[in-house]
Amino acid sequence: MIEWRNGHENLLGGKICLFSLPGVGNIGKAAIDALNSTNDATEIARLHHTALPPLATLDEDGLLSPPHLSIRAIPISEGEYLLTLSGNSQPLEPNNQGVLAREILELMQEYQVSELIVLAGMVDDAARKEIFIVPSSSSYRVDLESRGANVRRDEPSSGAIGLAALLSSLGPVYGIDSACAIATTVGASGDIIASQNLLRSIDEWFGLNLVIPKDANEKLFEKLKQISPQRQDDLVSELTQSHDAFYM
Repeated sequence: MIEWRNGHENLLGGKICLFSLPGVGNIGKAAIDALNSTNDATEIARLHHTALPPLATLDEDGLLSPPHLSIRAIPISEGEYLLTLSGNSQPLEPNNQGVLAREILELMQEYQVSELIVLAGMVDDAARKEIFIVPSSSSYRVDLESRGANVRRDEPSSGAIGLAALLSSLGPVYGIDSACAIATTVGASGDIIASQNLLRSIDEWFGLNLVIPKDANEKLFEKLKQISPQRQDDLVSELTQSHDAFYM
């Protein structure tokens, strides 16, 4: 179900959408939250789905809100907007993740969103600090390479699972160019530098001219403290260090 917000009834003609959920190092989620904050993003819609974990939380206005994914719009030029889509959770059952992914892509298709970029982290050696992007079609790969993006063909070698993985790979089925932009991290805690570098790379590759102010590191740190678990054990990292696909 779509709940339009702040008087909006469409996606404002946005052509590019950035997506993230909490995950490895909370890299993508922290990056998008900081991006929304520093660019005065406006919430234009909430996506409510019965498969989301039944946890109601306080929103930025101090109001109790049901589980949802939030779509926000960031002005990038006169009459043009960048869309961001993020949330605090995803369906737990794989079939429900598939249903929600398809509903999101159908919405993007309906409003003619042409590019969907998932932001994520991937556990790797501590000495390796890289940002790269993996597209879901050969034509989009050529396009990204022409923009100067660091495109990979051999990673993630074991694949990926979860809602974000489905969104980054299913785009071509709906006529949408989709890809996953990945920052490597040790994954044990919130990686502020990786989130910052991921933002800068996206801004450069897509020519968005976004506001990434000097205090972005502080905003990222605060956001990471809010969304990071209090326990020291990092079960996600333990999973991603195995031969299995990493969870996005």
